[in-house]
Amino acid sequence: MKILVVDDHALIREAMRGVLKELRGDATVLEAGNSQQAMRIIAEEDDLGLILLDLNLPDRDGFAVLSELRQSYPAISVVVLSGQQDHDSVVKAFELGALGFITKSGQRDVLLSALRLVFAGGTYIPPEAIEREEKPSPKPAVSRLGAETAHVTPADLGLTGRQLDVLALMMEGKGNKEICRALNLAEPTVKNHVTAILKALKVTNRTAAVIAVRDLGWELPRHKKS
Repeated sequence: MKILVVDDHALIREAMRGVLKELRGDATVLEAGNSQQAMRIIAEEDDLGLILLDLNLPDRDGFAVLSELRQSYPAISVVVLSGQQDHDSVVKAFELGALGFITKSGQRDVLLSALRLVFAGGTYIPPEAIEREEKPSPKPAVSRLGAETAHVTPADLGLTGRQLDVLALMMEGKGNKEICRALNLAEPTVKNHVTAILKALKVTNRTAAVIAVRDLGWELPRHKKS
């Protein structure tokens, strides 16, 4: 697997190289210090599997680079690697097509866990970046549904108990096969539940669903491991 680390700090690239080699010893890790170098490497390497992209590049806005990558190279997975971890940056990154958002300020074990999840096909979102802030005076929650929603509950959106079980595991970054095993369900059934959840939340992907649920502040059931 070929992985490109795009960051203008050599120490960050070196650290990421060590972490990636620890997780995937067979990986070929390429490096770029700015967007121009990155785009040249991407054009030359037709078998890149993953790009770790810093948002603060010296020659171009990282969000603009992310947008171009998703349009021109949709087959390559892009994970944001950034010092920014505010809610708006996380949401914008996923809206532009990022498959993960990893903060540089995280501890090494958190970074390792996040990358393991990405390699396994999951999505990592830093919890501290999207948790709702507590306000002194309660206000109606504004969700990703695009409308002001005061105390909207899962029942209001027509979600069943089993769909909430599936949603809870989605919030943990579980893929369909893992959800099948955890809930003892057939994969087509899980896919149907996921489709219904996305439709109810008026989102188009699992990441947007996770963000919507966190915006709404729902307390979901926790699956008990057997």
